[in-house]
Amino acid sequence: MDHGGGVWIRGAVAVAAGGAIAARAVRRKSVDYTAVFVGVPAMVAHTVAGYRFAGLLLVFFSTASRVTRVGEARKRALDPEFKEGGQRNWKQVLSNSGIATVLAVLITLITGGKDRCLDSKESGLVTALIGGVIGHYSCCNGDTWSSELGILSKSEPRIITTFKRVRKGTNGGVTIDGLLAAAAAGCSIGLAFVLIGFLTTQCASDVFWRQLLIIPLATAAGLCGSLIDSLLGATVQYSGYCSVRKKVVGVDGPTVRRISGMNILDNNGVNVVSVFFTTLLTAFACTFIF
Repeated sequence: MDHGGGVWIRGAVAVAAGGAIAARAVRRKSVDYTAVFVGVPAMVAHTVAGYRFAGLLLVFFSTASRVTRVGEARKRALDPEFKEGGQRNWKQVLSNSGIATVLAVLITLITGGKDRCLDSKESGLVTALIGGVIGHYSCCNGDTWSSELGILSKSEPRIITTFKRVRKGTNGGVTIDGLLAAAAAGCSIGLAFVLIGFLTTQCASDVFWRQLLIIPLATAAGLCGSLIDSLLGATVQYSGYCSVRKKVVGVDGPTVRRISGMNILDNNGVNVVSVFFTTLLTAFACTFIF
């Protein structure tokens, strides 16, 4: 039995809910208008695949928006690209939801929109795809919590490649507080998947209890995704200190002294690559664990 209702019903619910959430997000300056044209279709694709996937997207968006607003005054003084409310555009929304949306569409095509448990005996492919979505949002949430809360840490960050102290805002800089935040963010994704799954998905008793293992796996994925993001940030994303603005910037210039990284990827590119690898690793892990 499909507890989520018909695919068309879920699609209609997603359009209505997605539109309302998008309107509120624009008013609160969490996103701009361009992000709506990416976010609403992503919401529809996730909801049609199953309410659990829509739940993961919403948990990521809501918690990421909240932590972005924490300590805004201090962040304004440190971040040269600071925007009130953390206002995200379509590129940022796409980099944080694109891969998961593709996976959600594939899950719908294979399952017909019926919620499935993580169970490789039933379907290794579906288990891998579901695990990929979980890994995707664990990574995105982990990176956001780590960045937004880590920059407020009282301790100085250390760059992940050499562990030398660097200025706050340097790409690839990590703190204990930031890494703990990344793990907690991943855990929140795992908890959301399990709790919503208890309400929407029917599993055999032995399979049912094994779903709880996704919580520590998502926690690890949040931490792993943040570490991958930091490694990429330290190596293929430029960081320099501007003597005029007195801030760490991501673009070279005559008044900028290089701190680390090559100017190969911007922040969105780093996010996509780290999400891709975390998604892949979590998908493989799920086929072995479940």
